Amino acid sequence: MSFLYGLQSARRNCFLSGVNSLANRRQWNPPTGCARRPQAVNASLRLNTGRQCHSGTSLPGNFHFCRTLSGKNSGCLSSAQSKVRVVTYRHTVWADCVSRQGSRAVAAIPALAASCTLSCLAVRAARSFHTSPPVQAAPVPLLLLILKPVQKLLAIIVGRGIRKWWQALPPNKKLLFKDSVKKNKWKLLLGLSAFGLLFVVFYFTHLEVSPVTGRSKLLLLGKEHFKLLSDLEYEVWMEKFKGDLLPERDPRYLTVKEVVYHLTQCNQDVPGVAEINWAIHVVDSPDVNAFVLPNGQVFVFTGLLDSVTDAHQLSFLLGHEIAHAVLGHAAEKASLVHLLDFLGMIFLTMIWAVCPRDSLAVLGHWIQSKLQEYMFDRPYSRTLEAEADKIGLQLAAKACVDVRASSVFWQQMEFSESLHGYPKLPEWLSTHPSHGNRAEYLDRLIPQALKLREACNCPPLSGPDPRSLFKLTVKRFLEDSEKEDLNITVKKQKVDALPIQKQEQIPLTYIVEKRTAS
Repeated sequence: MSFLYGLQSARRNCFLSGVNSLANRRQWNPPTGCARRPQAVNASLRLNTGRQCHSGTSLPGNFHFCRTLSGKNSGCLSSAQSKVRVVTYRHTVWADCVSRQGSRAVAAIPALAASCTLSCLAVRAARSFHTSPPVQAAPVPLLLLILKPVQKLLAIIVGRGIRKWWQALPPNKKLLFKDSVKKNKWKLLLGLSAFGLLFVVFYFTHLEVSPVTGRSKLLLLGKEHFKLLSDLEYEVWMEKFKGDLLPERDPRYLTVKEVVYHLTQCNQDVPGVAEINWAIHVVDSPDVNAFVLPNGQVFVFTGLLDSVTDAHQLSFLLGHEIAHAVLGHAAEKASLVHLLDFLGMIFLTMIWAVCPRDSLAVLGHWIQSKLQEYMFDRPYSRTLEAEADKIGLQLAAKACVDVRASSVFWQQMEFSESLHGYPKLPEWLSTHPSHGNRAEYLDRLIPQALKLREACNCPPLSGPDPRSLFKLTVKRFLEDSEKEDLNITVKKQKVDALPIQKQEQIPLTYIVEKRTAS
């Protein structure tokens, strides 16, 4: 598995060799038994740690995890090195693997192995993780799909009509209209105040408190309506990726499947995790991306699998995407967009009514849309991403993942972009936090996540900190790159000097030979 995505070949091999040599230091021998420790529940964490993970899934790459089950014997889990194997759990229904198009094997990320005692096998069938067949989309609420463009068009027509009506009025009627407005200004002010009061009441009556974070959020769409939109979006993505989906027997598919299963089973007490039917789709694409639809459809791109170092980073990233679905960020963002569109429709009507020409109205419309995007939409999106990072880190901690590897991934992405010379855009231009800021934010959350991990009776982490390993590896890589560049420069100078000597010697030799012959 490549440590950095898209490194140049010469430097990439050198960098990977340093990573592999340092990664071997993290190996440790699993204990023969896991000592049971009293569970300390951190009151500051909203994720309940009282219920333990009932799955026996471990992560690959010599990382051994042990979970102490409440009232049961403890079992230690170990993972295979490169062999792909999947253990079917008792009372767990796994969908039969359907053979599709051929795929290339990836040995760098093996499928997560599973080894469990009889007590670990008591997984309830009602909450079993399975890859369900695609669900047929229900009828689509067409009103929600066409409302946005129609309301903008209506605002433009109304605003332009008001302007044309005012321009067509004779001067005497304009004066009468202004006098009428002055006489009834208190009535107009009362009407605007009543409208504002209704808007405030509407806003606060549509606030809901998240059971996971305790934060109030605006929800304008009902769950049934939003489920219809999610099913429609799922059908669109499946139609787009139908030729690029990996078969269910592919090692990369099995890896993602086991990671998602491990995360969901270890967080059954989190509200929303057990109620969603999770399904896996791995897309053969170089894009470094993954997303989860609100209905539990998980889409992971192979470019992301090629960018992570180990299963710990993959677990955190999938925990981040699962957190988006559990927290209902898609419905929350859609509600905010509808609210801003409604307010924007009022301002858009005013712009087209006040501007004397259509060209100025179009310019004002563009400025209004950009202000809305960069002052509300993108900052709110970055806030939701930061919240998903926090909750995803907690989900990974409860699954006994090495949460210290979470910030390393974003450091890798930042370092990779700097090597490629990509321009570093300001964060306020993006819908996501910058890689460096995400790494710093996760570093501040890691101590709290480690306490949560310990409260879940996870084994202590051994070996060096992956953040220190990354810094040391980058330092060695840069030193080797400087030496390599210096050697290339010296060789190039020597090679460039040879033709110059020949050009100076050839004319002299030719002249001497010519004089001797004469």
